[in-house]
Amino acid sequence: MAVYNVHERLLAAKGSEVGALINTISAAPGDRLSPGRDWPAVSFDRGLAVGSAGGHGPIRYTITAYVPDTWVRFTFTGPRGFHGFHEFAVLPVDEERTVLRHTLAMRTSGLARVTWPLAWRPLHDAFLEDSLDRAERACTGTVARPARWSPYVRVLRALARAFS
Repeated sequence: MAVYNVHERLLAAKGSEVGALINTISAAPGDRLSPGRDWPAVSFDRGLAVGSAGGHGPIRYTITAYVPDTWVRFTFTGPRGFHGFHEFAVLPVDEERTVLRHTLAMRTSGLARVTWPLAWRPLHDAFLEDSLDRAERACTGTVARPARWSPYVRVLRALARAFS
């Protein structure tokens, strides 16, 4: 099954400010993009650099492209059945507004054809919206419309905690 999933947020910030957020992805104390305490920490074995392996929770990937302040691409290595990538891109609109876009493009195979729509996608969508809230707060000091987890995502999160 082909999957194409995009989340983006128009931020009232210069491209350089939004790009600086991408440079902090690592789950270190200075990470200003990863959602943090409510989600598994993002980490890499060699920091934010091409060839570095890492992920968050059971989602594993390798950094296959990185242009500081602009773009980073992660190619999936797990879970089994995820074949593709996800990436963050900084897209300046004008001098004072920038779109931060996250794109996931993959094929699923095997059990992932079932687990993606039933579990991974709702969790992924909630994770990304929390991340974009964090980006908006970092750039503007506030979040105009904070993301809310659906009851289904709350159940999935409770199940994940119970089995971890």
